[in-house]
Amino acid sequence: MRGFCAAALLILAGATGAQAQTYPSRPITLIVPFPPGGSTDAAARIMAERMRIPLGQSVVIENVGGAGGSIGVGRVARAAPDGYTFDIGQWDTHVGSIIYKLDYDLEKDFEPIALISNNPQLMVAKNDLPANTLGELVTWMKANPGKINFVNQNAAANVSGVLFENLTKQKVQFIPYRGAGPAMTDLMSGTVDLLVVQGAVALPQIRAGKIKALANLSPQRSASMSDIPTADETGVPGLYMSGWFGFWAPKGTPKEIIAKLNAATTEALADPAIQKRFTELGLDVAPRAQQTPEGLAAFQKTEIAKWWPIIKDAGIGAQAQ
Repeated sequence: MRGFCAAALLILAGATGAQAQTYPSRPITLIVPFPPGGSTDAAARIMAERMRIPLGQSVVIENVGGAGGSIGVGRVARAAPDGYTFDIGQWDTHVGSIIYKLDYDLEKDFEPIALISNNPQLMVAKNDLPANTLGELVTWMKANPGKINFVNQNAAANVSGVLFENLTKQKVQFIPYRGAGPAMTDLMSGTVDLLVVQGAVALPQIRAGKIKALANLSPQRSASMSDIPTADETGVPGLYMSGWFGFWAPKGTPKEIIAKLNAATTEALADPAIQKRFTELGLDVAPRAQQTPEGLAAFQKTEIAKWWPIIKDAGIGAQAQ
């Protein structure tokens, strides 16, 4: 019996090794857990096209939106761990989605491939708001309590608003929205006051003078938008919100296959043409050390340790979305 089991394990190991050697032999599906048209979709399509070259196969985009991205990510969690399905995740899907009742484990059901980018989050305001910095905003709010409304279109925005309240001891009125697109439309029209959104979404409207940027919610200024000051510089130190993109595969995907996907990712990110396109989108390419599976794993672990207590303490749930 022992001999039979040993032989079976050897056969299985040999099959897995052969699979990794021939991988990929057909097109690969990259799940984008949001509808087409957003910054996640744009980044995924840029990467998919460039990764086709080293992989020798097409990387096909499949948009699976719903429930803050958790439906698409759930499909990856349940996919066969053969390297033919992976996802582009971010803070909302691989940290902030703890607000949902998930049927998968964010820490155990995925294999990290690579961190792709750091995406500055901006706090932006309608043009006629009587404040041009966070410090001026807080001063105005003290004189006009209960007058500021704050768009709540996803977990990141919700947490940003709660953190802003905690740091400034001021209250905002949260207004739920289903997405950044409708929220941006209402911000430009002056219907709402404040919005926290990825720089990639806000930059065109900022450059066109349709809205104004109050702060980049990062510890340092971004190379892709160096003219926008940080929260530390503008009056609310410590008001940070993470934004980033990374690739994940289903748990159990062979290491050899993860290595091939990682190599294709890092080759794409080293391409000056890709770096230029990322800069135009307001995305900063991730540091090389974080472009490894181990780098992404450590990065996500740090993000979870930082943000999950804040989310839980604030009682933020999916009903607020």
